[in-house]
Amino acid sequence: MKIKDLLDLLPLKVVVNGDLEREITGGCVSDLLSHVMARGKDGNVWITIQSHQNIVAVASLLNFSAIIVAGGVEIDDKTIEKAKKEGINILTIDEDIYQVAGKLYSLGI
Repeated sequence: MKIKDLLDLLPLKVVVNGDLEREITGGCVSDLLSHVMARGKDGNVWITIQSHQNIVAVASLLNFSAIIVAGGVEIDDKTIEKAKKEGINILTIDEDIYQVAGKLYSLGI
């Protein structure tokens, strides 16, 4: 499944369009950056409530397909600018992490 397909299935808002054609290989759920760095894999969608610019650095390092910031958390302007430079998709959703993870799992991600 591609990021653009996910947009049709969940009430996500695109904050940064890095490349919506990216293929999703799996998911990663955590707010602890070191945990994500240890367990995340190329092409994963990362669900978090973190919004600072370090999430872009981690997503870029691991070549994630997108970051989903859950819980209605607002994204810092510096994070948005960094994501645009790095070409990282950032999506937001009002639902909490648990709900989003469950929906992604039910979609086979």
